[in-house]
Amino acid sequence: YGYQGGRYSIKEIHKQCKKRRGRSKYLLSVDVTVGDEAIPAKIVCVRNKGKRKDWLAIISTDTAISAEEIIRIYGKRWDIEVFFKTCKSYLHLVKECRSLSYDALTAHVSIVFARYMMLAVTQRCNTDDKTICELFFRLMDELDDITFSQSMRIIIDALMGVVMEYFHITEQQLEKLTASFVQRLPKYMQKALEYGSAAA
Repeated sequence: YGYQGGRYSIKEIHKQCKKRRGRSKYLLSVDVTVGDEAIPAKIVCVRNKGKRKDWLAIISTDTAISAEEIIRIYGKRWDIEVFFKTCKSYLHLVKECRSLSYDALTAHVSIVFARYMMLAVTQRCNTDDKTICELFFRLMDELDDITFSQSMRIIIDALMGVVMEYFHITEQQLEKLTASFVQRLPKYMQKALEYGSAAA
């Protein structure tokens, strides 16, 4: 990378630059150039929360955005990568369903996504400090994503729509099937669905 008239590795740049102190979200942010064409870029170094001596370098070719925005976007993209990796490797997104029916594949994908949502909520409740009282709302400024109750309702509506079309059941049978399915869910999911229905 080109930096202050010289060519350095990320480790060398990290060693040369003065680090931010205190509770900053990142250690340093420097403008560099990349490659022979000297493409402008920005390198942001972030601490490892578990091991303070470790750090991660994030590079962006959009030098107009702030370091905080680069970190936020990287976090969102990393969540997406983890989501697809988990669905493919552990929740059998690719190998579990061999059907050629579009409706069956849609139902399979919906079920896999529901599995991932359950795992994500369990992890958030058990390991994430952001679930402590209002700590998440007071200290974090994340995107206003679709709520858990809304996403659960969308998945269940889509799943039941496929079931009704594929198996040609009546509205009454569908209502019984939906009620039976919801009753088998964990209590916190049932409450989320009730809240989502009330809000709608």
